[in-house]
Amino acid sequence: MLNILSPAELPKGFTYPHIFIRAAESGLTSLEPWWLLEGDNLRARYTGLQQRFPNRALVPFARREDNDDVACWDLNEGNVCIVHDFSSPGSEQRGSFESFADWLRAALEDFIEFE
Repeated sequence: MLNILSPAELPKGFTYPHIFIRAAESGLTSLEPWWLLEGDNLRARYTGLQQRFPNRALVPFARREDNDDVACWDLNEGNVCIVHDFSSPGSEQRGSFESFADWLRAALEDFIEFE
């Protein structure tokens, strides 16, 4: 069972997209260099992002193993964004995708190219 944020831990009004749950339950949790965040790692990253970027409403779901990039739902923008965690506020944005499915396609491309 995937250890993700419970409804009580999630921001009000946000639920995980069905495609995310389906992908995770299908075992798409490690698409090297991307890894889905779970358990204590997820909770620590979620809390840390709130502290480091207090003007953003981010729900992280994956991290990149070779740098500090984190894939998140951006609740203010209504999309998926890549933030470079631990950077200065205002310079953290690395990219964005319209949806989790779009991010997943890009993550598969990263998987193919990563060595």
